[in-house]
Amino acid sequence: MPGQYRFSPDALPGEAEEISKSGVPAILLFGLPDHKDEAGSGSYDEHGIVQESVRELKRAVPKLTIITDVCLCAYTNHGHCGIVRDGYVATDETLELLARIALSHAAAGADIVAPSAMMDHQVRAIRGALDAAGFAGTPIMSYAAKYASAFYGPFREAADSTPQFGDRKSYQMDPSNIREALREIALDIGEGADIVMVKPALAYLDVIAQARRRFDLPLAAYSVSGEYAMVKAAAERGWLDERRAVLEMLTAIARAGADLIITYFAKEIASSLKEEEE
Repeated sequence: MPGQYRFSPDALPGEAEEISKSGVPAILLFGLPDHKDEAGSGSYDEHGIVQESVRELKRAVPKLTIITDVCLCAYTNHGHCGIVRDGYVATDETLELLARIALSHAAAGADIVAPSAMMDHQVRAIRGALDAAGFAGTPIMSYAAKYASAFYGPFREAADSTPQFGDRKSYQMDPSNIREALREIALDIGEGADIVMVKPALAYLDVIAQARRRFDLPLAAYSVSGEYAMVKAAAERGWLDERRAVLEMLTAIARAGADLIITYFAKEIASSLKEEEE
């Protein structure tokens, strides 16, 4: 993805300072460990990549809101979002680890934890663990309606998290099904989610709109790597005006009802809008 980079914990604060100065209020962290194993043990390591990054960021840019992705896919050697037993994801074991990951992030100083594994009852497991450990004030932003999408391709390549066998259709959602998305959002709200998310954004504006009409919680939409890559590729070929296209996309997502938009264009567009104001 042009313009996107991996950052080590010591290099991240400099980038975060630029992001904060641009006017972007929050960042979402994903970790890429040095070592992967069947249990994704690097994900809950007290000195793991995300945990150390959170500490560095809270020292360097305390006003920036730090959200952490809670999942196993980038940490497992098989690329799935949970513990695999006999070719299937073991939900109960996975829930224990997701709670452990979220707790390690909160202990490091994360402002919001964001479970993305799409495991049944992951919000309940994480909320219980956080509350029991004294982190009742740490909000959960749930990837409540996360579809099995082709638009994740560039991110999976960048994060080296493509499944080594099978796919994620057994726990991510069927793109043709909107009723399931609304049920999943309602379940996560009932289990204690503070923010709910629809992912991807652009191909699921109808889901965002229906979720906005039905639920009163803050609603996030994730404009994913494929959406970013398509615009960048077309702009590089001179097929469209990149800035206008991006603003039109983000406006559409907000118009559909998203309160929060997660996008790889955030720093670029925020800086551009700030320059216009000045």
